Amino acid sequence: MVGSRSAGSPAEHEAAHPLRLVAVTHGAPSSANREAVIRLVDGVASARPDLDVSISFIDASRSDVATALGSQAHHEAVIVPLVLSAGFHVRTGLSLGLDHLGAGTRLAAELGPDDRIVEVLAARLDRLRLAETDAIVLAAAGSNDPRAVRECFETARRLGQRLGRSVTVGFIAAAIPRLPDAIEMIREVHPGARVVVGSYLLAPGTFYDAARAVGADAIAEPLLLPGEPAPQQLVELVLERYADVGVTRLERA
Repeated sequence: MVGSRSAGSPAEHEAAHPLRLVAVTHGAPSSANREAVIRLVDGVASARPDLDVSISFIDASRSDVATALGSQAHHEAVIVPLVLSAGFHVRTGLSLGLDHLGAGTRLAAELGPDDRIVEVLAARLDRLRLAETDAIVLAAAGSNDPRAVRECFETARRLGQRLGRSVTVGFIAAAIPRLPDAIEMIREVHPGARVVVGSYLLAPGTFYDAARAVGADAIAEPLLLPGEPAPQQLVELVLERYADVGVTRLERA
């Protein structure tokens, strides 16, 4: 279970303020999505038993994401957003929420782009036994934030380098080219090729269901799965984002 995992005697607990890592994801998760994400957070907690690790699922339909997070009183914590690209919910909602959480709370960066994500994407595609003639489309959720869109194209570039072939980006919502259009374009340019979709999605859910419905010949699974331990690369990535904010143990004077 996700929760407080700390070691040491009661005296040690009194002498040092426990470090806290709060993993935050947004949306109304399905049971499969929730289980998959919790597996990642459990992996983080197991890797760092000295940390107080928890998770918050923030409803993206709320008009005030900052208040939703602030109401949970995550004081003296590092908030790690479990998102692949930082759009509104990170750069605006969570950033403003820091005012509600106190000076000791810090916000880590989004997870991507990162070569460890690319390695997991490649591993998911490898399960489909790629042929040299397959055409790859990277399915991303999409965002109205131009920087988030650029980050998706950067991930596709890195994945192309990793696979030794070109990778086309298709967005499920909010950005262009849309995934169905990207697939149609591939079929026009490479008639007869198998179109394989790589899922640049953290876990199963609405976006993955939409990607499965667009008519590709094959689609890879998301980065996290409910029936498998989280890839070690992603556990390390979350911990690196946490460490990057420079939080150190606070000791009582």
